[in-house]
Amino acid sequence: MYKTTAKETLAIQTKQVMPNDTNALDTLFGGSLMAWMDEIASISAYRHCGRVVVTASINNVSFDLPILAGDYVTLEAKVSRSFNSSMEVFIDVFVEDSLGKREKCNEATFIFVAIDQKRNLIRVPELIPETAEEKSRHKSALRRKQLSLVLAGRLNPKDATELTSIFYKD
Repeated sequence: MYKTTAKETLAIQTKQVMPNDTNALDTLFGGSLMAWMDEIASISAYRHCGRVVVTASINNVSFDLPILAGDYVTLEAKVSRSFNSSMEVFIDVFVEDSLGKREKCNEATFIFVAIDQKRNLIRVPELIPETAEEKSRHKSALRRKQLSLVLAGRLNPKDATELTSIFYKD
């Protein structure tokens, strides 16, 4: 099976926050942002494996800054690690106001799985990280996966090789 670099999975989308995207405080609905993140993350996951992908879980979403009506939102998604049939996609969200000030306001990690025509899981290619940030996110993705599996009761903490220092003291 072939390998893919993280940069090959990059997907970028910019949207303007319109009045129908906002709540009573004139800020972007969190659910709208999550839908935008899911959409761009699915494109990134597709670019990694070239197959139909579906969202398996949302492991983390942070809402660090409010996004106001009229602001421009840029979402950048990139696969951070692939496993057997799953891929972790890291999404960075930036807001740009009417004066052109751009800053990171949110981030998230979504998990996707690749499926065939019968909706069976299929194997995805290995991901090759290149930059320091890609390598850091690639390494920490295994910890996030193991923690998620332990919390779901699907992995014994003793078998979580990346987490043993958290659960067990020498």
